[in-house]
This record gives sequence, structure tokens and C-alpha cells, in this order.
Amino acid sequence: MTSEKVSSEAYQAYRTWVSEPLAEDPVVSVVVPSYNEEWRILPTVGAIALHMSARGEPWELVVADDGSTDTTLELLDGIGFPNLRVLRAEHNGGKGSAVRRGVLAARGRYVLFADADQSTPIEQFDQLLDEVKAGGGVVVGARAAAGAQVSGRSPLRKFISRMLRMLVAVLTGVKVTDTQCGFKLFTAEAARDLFSRQQLDGFSFDLEILYIAGRRGIGIAEVPVEWIDAPGSTVDAIKVSVDFLKDMLRIIWFDKRGRYRDPVPGRLSATTGQEA
Repeated sequence: MTSEKVSSEAYQAYRTWVSEPLAEDPVVSVVVPSYNEEWRILPTVGAIALHMSARGEPWELVVADDGSTDTTLELLDGIGFPNLRVLRAEHNGGKGSAVRRGVLAARGRYVLFADADQSTPIEQFDQLLDEVKAGGGVVVGARAAAGAQVSGRSPLRKFISRMLRMLVAVLTGVKVTDTQCGFKLFTAEAARDLFSRQQLDGFSFDLEILYIAGRRGIGIAEVPVEWIDAPGSTVDAIKVSVDFLKDMLRIIWFDKRGRYRDPVPGRLSATTGQEA
């Protein structure tokens, strides 16, 4: 098959996805949290839609907005894709809150959480899917695993990440080399089980989810991925690291208090956000 034919078929699949509602349940749900992403949300949606549509399986895109105050929602409303669902929040609740709402609203057999900045390109999805089909409940895209390709990360962030990985392993027992990469795939069953128990709404929710998975006996696998530091980040590495350490202690405390034994009351049945 020629590259021209492949490109033509991929584009036709994309055109169908953006114009016709799914005739069957999605196999994959892609969940993207967003907060004031007006300058990159449309390129991100386009890149995800083109790649996922070309795979030939029914899929949906869920953008879980976290109370954006710019034109992010207006832009999403304007494109009108029938298989794109936008979940609105009345106020900014934190990245963990947005991802949880999106995951619990997802309808696919597999649920991918991907950051809006596409630091890990959507093309990396295929290798995560192969791994989760091999039997795991959670597959983590890892920037620190052997074979990963990382570009644009400062020496300070690399050093902080190494130190935090050591503390995570010692204090929580989570042996994943990269808990915080915004590219993770779940089976639907694992996703609902884990996110219904989630307590943290901030950036440390990734670690919490993996910690709960370990306590629940849900298998976790890592796949090395390509990662490029996205321009325009306003994250303060030092402040985020201090908050992460505090949250690590909170996770251990929550576990000792039995907070992860049962789903948060009403979470699975509660509304996950107003759809656009």
C-alpha cells in the first residue's frame, strides 16, 4: 500500500469522525484536561483526531475543561465535532479534578489521559495499547524508562525528578520510574475503580492513582515514550515539587485512615460536568 493511499484513507477516516456521530460504542476514549489553552487546544484536537481516526476503530474525545477564563470553550464550541464532548466546570478545581471528571465520563473500553500540550505525541498511544492488551490495567508513558526520548528538559528539572523518584519509591513503594508524565492508558474497569477512589485534585493525582492501583492489585506497566518540553509552561518546578512532597505524605495518611478502601460516595453516579 502506497503512502499516498494511506494518507488518503487516514484523511477520509478523519473527515468521517468530524462529521458523523459514532454508530457504535467507542473502543477508546481520549481524555484531555484543559485550562486556558486557547492557543493550542485546536491544534491538539486536530492532531489527536487525525491519528486516532486513522486507526480504524470507533473512538471519542473528551475535553475536561477546568474553568477556563479565556476563549478555550468558545473555540471548542465553534468546531462542532459530533464525537467531541466538552465537560465544563463552574470553577477551577485542579488538574486532578478535571482528569477525574473526564475519565469517569468516558465510554470507551480503554481510556487514555493525555495532556493538552501534547508533550508526548498522540502517536505514542499505539504502543501503550499493545501493552495494556497484554493484560495490565494501567500503562504509564515513562520519560525515565530505558529507551525514552526526552528533549528540552532543564538540568534542574532532571535533578528534581531523580530526587523525587527516589523518595516516591522509598516512602510509597510505587516503583514506577515516572509517575507524573501526562500520558497514561487504563482499561475502563481499572479507570473507574481508581478514579472513584481518588482524593487529590491537584498535580499529584497521578502518584495517588498509581499508589491506589498498587493497593488494589491492579497491574501497572511502563512504556518508554518520546517527550518534548512544550513551550509556554508556567509551572514553577520548585513550588510544584514542595507541594508534591506534601501530597505524598497526604496519600500515605489517607491510606492509613482507610480513605481508599471504598469509592467516594456518589462519585460514580454523580454528574461529571456539564457537557457543551
